[in-house]
Amino acid sequence: MQVNVILVPDMVQLDIAGPYEVLARVPGWTLDLVAATTAPVRTDRGLAMVPTRTRESAPPSDILVVPGGTGIDRAMLDESWLAYVRREVQAAKYVFGICTGSFLLAAAGVLAGRRAGAHWQARDLLSRFGVTPSDARLTVDGKFYTSGGVTSGIDMALKVVADAAGETTARAIQLGIEYDPAPPFPGGTPFTSPAAIVAAVNAMSAKRRAEREAMVEEAAKRLKRTKISLP
Repeated sequence: MQVNVILVPDMVQLDIAGPYEVLARVPGWTLDLVAATTAPVRTDRGLAMVPTRTRESAPPSDILVVPGGTGIDRAMLDESWLAYVRREVQAAKYVFGICTGSFLLAAAGVLAGRRAGAHWQARDLLSRFGVTPSDARLTVDGKFYTSGGVTSGIDMALKVVADAAGETTARAIQLGIEYDPAPPFPGGTPFTSPAAIVAAVNAMSAKRRAEREAMVEEAAKRLKRTKISLP
């Protein structure tokens, strides 16, 4: 399997690193970090990652991985990234969106009419692209695998491995990385966290939400004007 992971500035590093750790452990699979150039890419918290391929040099994707983060909002308006996604989705066996990575897929038009997940603070905006938002931590619709926010990417990576390489392989990887989450506090979703915590997090990210909503609106308008052949 050739696994291509999209890498743009200001992505969430755990969206990349968590699933990468899982997918890289499958025997015989090759993983590449695909960026616009081979220059190091700074993630949203300052960690730099080094691409291994560019859009032009990367082999065709058997598995296309789209992490999330604020950088994906800008990628929604970047015709080069939209064209790359549309091209790769055509032949990919599995398409894996993490957190708000599903928005790049949606902006490319490949999720229209499907169910998809995303981070809880953004998933409702998927409807602007003709996508049915899912509150589930893991959502599978055909070959499209989309997860909720950040940490759920590890869960979905194990699901992708199970479906592509077998449950035994996935469970061996889960044990190898000792993935047995036991958070110190109850919560972690807007449905299980205290209302005061949810309100505080929403207040802190209100500006980011407004910026994202404006870019989603623009991306949705552009998509309506674009004739594409859906997979």
